[in-house]
This record gives sequence, structure tokens and C-alpha cells, in this order.
Amino acid sequence: MTQPESLSQLLNGRRAAVDATLPAVGFVAGWLAAGQSIWAGAGVAVVCAIAISVWRLRRGEKPRAVLIGLLGVCVAALIALRTGRAEDFFLIQLLSNAASALAWAVSIVIRWPLLGLIVGAVLGQRTRWRRDPALLRSYGLASWVWVLQYVVRLAVFLPLYAAGQVVALGVARVALTWPLVAACLAVSWWVIRRTLPSDHPGLRHPRTPGRPTEVTPDARNDATPDQRTEVVPDGQ
Repeated sequence: MTQPESLSQLLNGRRAAVDATLPAVGFVAGWLAAGQSIWAGAGVAVVCAIAISVWRLRRGEKPRAVLIGLLGVCVAALIALRTGRAEDFFLIQLLSNAASALAWAVSIVIRWPLLGLIVGAVLGQRTRWRRDPALLRSYGLASWVWVLQYVVRLAVFLPLYAAGQVVALGVARVALTWPLVAACLAVSWWVIRRTLPSDHPGLRHPRTPGRPTEVTPDARNDATPDQRTEVVPDGQ
């Protein structure tokens, strides 16, 4: 199997993962600097999110994706302000990780693994990869790595949230965002490479039993930056 890029390169997760941590760091920093003021923490977090959004828009990124990230931070800040509990800034992240773990697990069970859907969309294949039994199996196995990623986050965040450890939640948010996403991408890519047959043409060339592999012009070229997507950590 020859494949020019890894999942990390294809899904472009580094920048989104780093961006997702900045508002959380800003919230904790503002909260501490102002004597544990939720208003100060929320203000700094929103300012960080706005700055990230402006920077992303100036780089020509899709407004909808940028606004979703900004909206998530604003809602998280409003929840903390409403409840008066600083740890509630991380509540959306907890819920989204739980929902993501469930969604990924269900997608595997029903044989529509989300990793295949994401990569297929990036490569312009839609659901053609599902007609390739080898790819379907590999995507399903690799998707379990993503389920584990969300379970690990929940195992760390839930006790900290229950104990009201705001600073620890901020530290965990940083530690379990890009490093964990990077590890997840690397391991899931390893699973795919190990489980695909040695003569398989690769992710870009799904093959249907009984038919020759179709190599389209798009499949011959590497994905352009506009075709790539980002792995956005939950709770942004």
C-alpha cells in the first residue's frame, strides 16, 4: 500500500487542537488573575475566541466553522456565569466528549464508521469506500481508537469537574487536546496500515470486489489545503 500522507497530514488536526485550548487557558488565567472572578475568566476566554476567529477568517477559512468555535466558547462562558461555578465552563466539553464517544461507537456497530465518513468526505469519495470490504474493516477498527480517546478524556475530566478543580481542568484541557489528538491520529493510522492488505492501493483508491480499481483525477493528486478538514477537539 502506498500512501503519501498520514491521517495527521490529511485531517490537519494540529492547528484546530491548539486553537481549542487557548480560550480555556484564557478562562483559567483570567479567573485566577482577578481573584477567582468568573466574569473576568469568561471575558478573557471570549476575547481569545474572537481573536482566533478573526485570525482564521483572515486566512480564508470557512465562516461557518469559525463561528461554531466562537459560539461554543460563548455558550461555555454563559453557562459558568449563569451557574456561578467556574468549573461549569468545561461542562460543554464533558457533554460533547460523552456524546462523541457514543456516536463513534454506534457508527462502528452499524458499519458506518465515522473515520471513514470523514476521510471519504475529505477525499471526495463520499461513501464509495464502503464498497471496499478491506477499507470498511480498517476504518471500523481504527475508529475504536477515537472512541478510546473520548473515554480517556472523560475518565480524567469527570473527577476533576466533580471536585471543582478549575486549574486542573485547564491543565488537562491542554494536555488532552493536541497531544491526545496527535496520538489518536498516529495510532489510528497505524491500525489502518496494519489491517489493510499489503496489495491494497490505499485510502485514495477504494476497490470494489469484481471490479478494477478506479483511479480518478482527484485521487491521483494530494488533497489541497481547501479540501482538507480539521479534527476539532470537542468542547471548543
